[in-house]
Amino acid sequence: MENLLANCVEKNLSQFMFTNAIFFCERLLAEFPSEVNLQLLARCYLSNSQAYSAYYILKGSKTPQSRYLFAFSCFKLDLLGEAETALLPSEDYVDEVPGGAAGHYLLGLVYRYAGRKNSSIEQFRMALSFDPLCWEAYRELCSLGAAEEASTVFGNSAFQRLQETFVTQRINFSEGANIDQLTDSDKASRDTSLWRTEHVPGENQQDPKIRQLGADIPPDTDRQLNTNGWDLNTPSPVISQVLDAPPPLLHKNMLRSAVEGSLMSVHGGRRIKFSEEMSAEATEGSGRRRSARIAARKKIPMSQSFGKDSYRLHLSPSESNCVPSPSSMIEKCRIQSSKEATTSGQSISDIGSSVDDEENKNPSESSPDSSSLISGISEVLNLLKILGNGHRHLLMYNCQEALLVYQKLSLKQYNTHWVLVQVGKAYFELQDYFNADSTFTLAHQKYPYALEGMDTYSTVLYHLKEEMRLGYLAQELISVDRLSPESWCAVGNCYSLRKDHDSALKMFQRAIQLNERFTYAHTLCGHEFAALEDFEGAERCYRRALSIDTRHYNAWYGLGMTYLHLEKFEFAQHQFQLALKINPRSSIIMCYYGIALHESKKNDEALNMMEKARLTDAKNPLPKYYKANILASLGDYHKAQKVLEELKECAPQESSVHALLGNIYKQLKLYDKAVLHFGTALDLNPSPSDAVKIKAYMERLVIPDELAMEENL
Repeated sequence: MENLLANCVEKNLSQFMFTNAIFFCERLLAEFPSEVNLQLLARCYLSNSQAYSAYYILKGSKTPQSRYLFAFSCFKLDLLGEAETALLPSEDYVDEVPGGAAGHYLLGLVYRYAGRKNSSIEQFRMALSFDPLCWEAYRELCSLGAAEEASTVFGNSAFQRLQETFVTQRINFSEGANIDQLTDSDKASRDTSLWRTEHVPGENQQDPKIRQLGADIPPDTDRQLNTNGWDLNTPSPVISQVLDAPPPLLHKNMLRSAVEGSLMSVHGGRRIKFSEEMSAEATEGSGRRRSARIAARKKIPMSQSFGKDSYRLHLSPSESNCVPSPSSMIEKCRIQSSKEATTSGQSISDIGSSVDDEENKNPSESSPDSSSLISGISEVLNLLKILGNGHRHLLMYNCQEALLVYQKLSLKQYNTHWVLVQVGKAYFELQDYFNADSTFTLAHQKYPYALEGMDTYSTVLYHLKEEMRLGYLAQELISVDRLSPESWCAVGNCYSLRKDHDSALKMFQRAIQLNERFTYAHTLCGHEFAALEDFEGAERCYRRALSIDTRHYNAWYGLGMTYLHLEKFEFAQHQFQLALKINPRSSIIMCYYGIALHESKKNDEALNMMEKARLTDAKNPLPKYYKANILASLGDYHKAQKVLEELKECAPQESSVHALLGNIYKQLKLYDKAVLHFGTALDLNPSPSDAVKIKAYMERLVIPDELAMEENL
């Protein structure tokens, strides 16, 4: 009965029938109370987004896996202190952080959101040392600005670590085959089909919502029944599998390696293996508890049956998909050989004997399976080196270098959603909005269901003043997922482009309600408060964004602009300096930093900063405009005129350029040219405030002939 209920629960979890899994798991725990079944119920609760339920049933548990699940529940409930206590060793449990790489990764997230940057960096590095395929740990290090070069992280040491994992898994598999080997008569007398779970197509693919809500919960090591819910791999953008039926355009761009293509056989092999274990356990005596039988078979005490290396779990944010782990690839190689033997007429006992023969061989000897595995490890690490280097350059805002790195990818990998979004963000940071638009458009056309990066895409359309396209994009995203903060950010940008700042503010606040840690939504709220001249509210939003991510330079820039409007120029300089420290290649930040220096009467430093901004981005007209403005305020009209004449060739439709030129010609007493440029500025539809200033300049403009007539009278 216990095994039947446990198998039913696992099958329900693999098919995302979480409420049904909870129902039967409660029956299971009532009939057979044990730590193993308690952990299974906690997994069911977490899969169904009931972290509070898992929190209460696991509180006080001291086994490693229970501590990990409890810490995960605390993290979901934002109880960071309790999560840290559960993960760290103490007097009650002096062993290491439970969960191996996943445990260190979770502890790193706890430290990061608690504002302990150095501790979080240490934990993320520990996670990578445990599992080189823990991509999310490397991504977090990139976000914190502390990542080493990907060629180092995914280099020789990572290769050796994965090889060691292969040898360990191979030995464990052989030992398990010997223990669970049955005689032909025993197998003939038992119908094990009751315990076999039918493979569901698309089982390896995870729903983005479920991954966001914490459905990727680690299994206990003693219940290796359904690998979909258990042997979760490190999230990675390498293989883009999200939906069971991807659109045709996506299908032809997906990576189909030999390793991935054999995952189905892995799951099938493991289930057959479990059937043999159940049959073997039945002969030992039905009165024994399932958990006790498992511990006895492994020759270890019950209290030690949940070791740190017994499972692998990694939190799956919405922006990434799963990559085959070394363990799944290893088992694929092992089970393929068994499957071939079975199809050729060999019995299951023959499979066990073949495993015995292989056990006597040196695992390091070259064989077709081991050589293909080594080749697979090398290919995965080489791919991660390229992706890691590109991601690191992007988050260090070396955007040109990032684009060059991503161009090294194969066409199949380059056309995945994650890579296209990264390329679009690189163009966005370079202020190359046209290329960013084309890249994001391609990503959205190929993967209309993927919402990661769509907030940045909506900002690109905002800068391009594409109101109609932005409105259409917002409607599409809302129709895909109304509970995604990216969708509401797109709606907010649409309202902001229409100058409806109150409505835009409500949309951004809705995004924050859906995800309080969505940094960009806080920054966009600050921009809307600033547009409404509520600078106190703007400062509050920017501070909140920085409390989540201290390297979010947009928030530092927003604070600098706020202080600039409040005429707190010293404070503004400090904020711009911090923003430039994070993104030293932003010509816009340099421009406003130069303005703050000019307002503080540091004119030489201001001119140097404007020149530096001009050299950084020759396509940006702002440095030239503000440099001319500073020169005009210093009375150097000829230099200012020369700069503006160059700028006029680059931006002939900018009314502010013509207005400033008119003012300079007025000071040079070239009244005809002054009137010409003032008139041109008015024809280019300036803002209402600028139009008033231009008309005032024209009214004060005195033509020399009129002045002479007044003197004669």
